[in-house]
Amino acid sequence: MKLIWYIALLVLIAAVLFSGYTKLSDNKEKYTVEIIAKGAQVRDANGILFDSNDKLYVTSVYGGEIIVLDPDTGEITNRLGIESGVKCPDDLIFGPDGSLYCTNLIVGEVGRLSPDGVTSNQSIAPGVNSITFSDDGRLFVALDFMGDGLYELDPVFSREPRLIAKDLGWLNGMDWGPDGYLYGPIWTKGEVVRIDVDSGNITTVAKGFGIPSSIKFDSSGDLYVADYDKGEISRIYLNNSTTVVIASGLERMDSIAFDSNDRLFISAEDGTIYEVLTDGTTREVLKGGMIGPGGVAVQSDPDPGNDSVFIADLAYLRELDGQTGQEIYVERHLMGDISNYNGTGAGKITSPITVSSDGKNLVISSWVYDIVQVWDPAEHRLVKEYLNFSVPMNAIAFQGDLVVAELGMEEGAAQVLRVNDTARIPLVTGLAVPAGLAATENDLWVSDWYLGMVVQLVKDGETLAEPIPVAFNLSFPEGLAVDMDGNLLVVETGIGSLSKIDLRTGEISAIANDLEVGASVIPGLPPTFIFNGVAVGPSGTIYVTGDKTNVLYRIQAGS
Repeated sequence: MKLIWYIALLVLIAAVLFSGYTKLSDNKEKYTVEIIAKGAQVRDANGILFDSNDKLYVTSVYGGEIIVLDPDTGEITNRLGIESGVKCPDDLIFGPDGSLYCTNLIVGEVGRLSPDGVTSNQSIAPGVNSITFSDDGRLFVALDFMGDGLYELDPVFSREPRLIAKDLGWLNGMDWGPDGYLYGPIWTKGEVVRIDVDSGNITTVAKGFGIPSSIKFDSSGDLYVADYDKGEISRIYLNNSTTVVIASGLERMDSIAFDSNDRLFISAEDGTIYEVLTDGTTREVLKGGMIGPGGVAVQSDPDPGNDSVFIADLAYLRELDGQTGQEIYVERHLMGDISNYNGTGAGKITSPITVSSDGKNLVISSWVYDIVQVWDPAEHRLVKEYLNFSVPMNAIAFQGDLVVAELGMEEGAAQVLRVNDTARIPLVTGLAVPAGLAATENDLWVSDWYLGMVVQLVKDGETLAEPIPVAFNLSFPEGLAVDMDGNLLVVETGIGSLSKIDLRTGEISAIANDLEVGASVIPGLPPTFIFNGVAVGPSGTIYVTGDKTNVLYRIQAGS
């Protein structure tokens, strides 16, 4: 079952025999390719901040960038990425000297881009999130989700961070009050607190929120709170401890910011940027939607071609109409402690990365929470969940069990498991980066993103002692599916193609090119962190997710 050295030899042989090309033939059948759904321009909108010219800066953790836009027109004028020291930014602030600082949540670093373009960073810990400067030029950061604490940093990173407080309950989107104290929301306690950063003393100033995600002071000194759970913006009058809701019905708010004229803007988890108007209504600055379309599954009514397409979308499970691309239903994920999930999510899905269908239920995998879940889409309820995997990259139903592809935490630990209520049996070990899974009633295949291969694990109902490679020289293959003729379809993210593998002849041909797949890898995340999936409906219609620009493709035979 230790396959990796055997495969490496075959890859070397194949590279010699087939060097110079990836495909063996052009596909003779014509296909039409159309985009039927477009998602957000920003992968997920996290921290927001205005510069001195009232340009709006927006961080995107999963997009790995900071977006600069005009708040009046919504036009994106710049994108800052890895070349600017930006890796997986959650929050940002400008320093007194004009330097731009951002917290790179997943890798646990604070990055600095100086006015003359020099980048530097300091390691803190995974989960570094909110960041702010005091009026006298002191720099502070807080840890959330993967950590919990408040630190003071040296603005030029010349000293070790100073721990001020820990186990706060996740201090998020913080700001300085006119009294010189640091204020911030406590995510897990539904409170807003005031912190003396020198003594570490903490005082609760307001309670009763659902999940307060961000606070900000306006120019007059009034405090505003965004409630992620209740979808409300509240104003707190600190002089008499009065709280007034000024806007409601807002979905999954992350951060809030004021421009120089006290116009209030908010960011949302689905990539939406709003302006909250004085009458409590909102103006959409940047449209949201799909933020990371990954795995895709199809279920159909008896009426042929009436497909329901399900997309695993990082923070959402979305159901779309296969004909129109219109959203039918969305299930929002549990937002909780990603480092310590124990199955107490009150029946919620958890950051879905892949999704597949067994005909009735959906199988959802999430390497974020190391979990596989079974979801009933008709009743919108959790049927079962399986915990404690080691970076599960994909999962499907097969012969009454589940099959789970695990990346593992160490080199050579990747494997494919057969899973049921009593056992987890390895089907193959020693893979590099298992990605796509596909099955018929009696056959099972897996793609390996790194090795550029597809191998068969089960044939005619029998688990193979030595898995059989069926395709070589693929360019970072991810999603797998079986089409109506028994061929394998594979998404090659390295060249933006959907390819067909004829299992009878071994012939590989491209049926769709120039697909927007294969987004850049974010440091600290698995290489297929947003999975590019493929699924086939009963009528033969093919659906492919495009992670680069957040789109859903429909591909059909015929010109």
